[in-house]
Amino acid sequence: MKGFAMLGIGKTGWIEKEKPECGPLDAIVKPISLAPCTSDVHTVWEGAIGDRHNMILGHEGAGEIVEVGELVKDFKPGDRVLVPAITPDWNSLEAQAGFGMHSGEMLGGWKFSNYKDGVFGEFFHVNDADGNLAHIPEGVDPVLAPMLSDMVPTGFHGAEQADVQFGDEVLVIGIGPVGLMAVAGANLKGASRIFAVGTRPNCVEAAKFYGATNIISYKEGSISEQVLALTDGKGVDKVIIAGGNVDTFEEAVKAVKPGGKIGNVNYLGSGDYIKVPREDWGVGMGHKVISGGLTPGGRLRMEKLAKLVAIGKLDLAPLVTHKFNGFEHVEEALYLMKDKPKDLIKPVVIVAEDLMEE
Repeated sequence: MKGFAMLGIGKTGWIEKEKPECGPLDAIVKPISLAPCTSDVHTVWEGAIGDRHNMILGHEGAGEIVEVGELVKDFKPGDRVLVPAITPDWNSLEAQAGFGMHSGEMLGGWKFSNYKDGVFGEFFHVNDADGNLAHIPEGVDPVLAPMLSDMVPTGFHGAEQADVQFGDEVLVIGIGPVGLMAVAGANLKGASRIFAVGTRPNCVEAAKFYGATNIISYKEGSISEQVLALTDGKGVDKVIIAGGNVDTFEEAVKAVKPGGKIGNVNYLGSGDYIKVPREDWGVGMGHKVISGGLTPGGRLRMEKLAKLVAIGKLDLAPLVTHKFNGFEHVEEALYLMKDKPKDLIKPVVIVAEDLMEE
């Protein structure tokens, strides 16, 4: 089969590989729609998780099952399915402890384009099909379905990590696609004012659509100083970090109240240490909690998030700004995520012919 792969740090290309084999609990899936991610950019061009050779990229997609193992109960060939970016081993001790995303080892549930070939192949393998796949429900556009692989669950996990409560004032740093879903998640969880940090006009408009009440430009000075000015010097209750770098934590700590919480879902692609300002952290005693987490995976989460889309509480259309017809455009779409033109939020590559748009 053909796939688009990381050949080494800083290098990508099309390769030929053997079609993956199906285990008794697993499924083999062919893509119907795909989306590249900034995580792929960190992985390839920053070498953020180390060198990978001839590893097929991609962890966001929807697909059609072509084969299932003999022990799979709820799926069959021909079913069109949501595929989460994180596919835990659900019988692991870590999953039983509530951390399936770290099954086997830290980040062990992140298999696609990390430990094994990802979804940018003509076929891909999904472990524990009954636990990790979900049927695409009526009311969910299969073209937009890849947003449910990673963007929605990761952004919402930022709101979960920050423990957003009714009436909280929330700062969301970074309003790329994950940050936009962090805004949406905070809004659905009952936040009052939502301060969104970003400058690209289409992202700003999308942030307002998803519930941002205030837009902050990092180009106009310190994020924390702007937040403090807008909150009478008190700061916000919660912060979600969905962009930036290792220095971003300093602004988050300065902007959050004592007793507040910071949830990070940003993939930190470079840097050895994060910066936590000693005095602004209450010299170690300010009850400013910092939590960073990989989004949970699995079928239940996919089904619940898909319901929000199906009943109209979450509109994914504003996330997708570029659409391509044909598997061969995966490379072009990935390089869009790398170069980030001003009009980009997220590209989708449509693979199934019956879904292709004129």
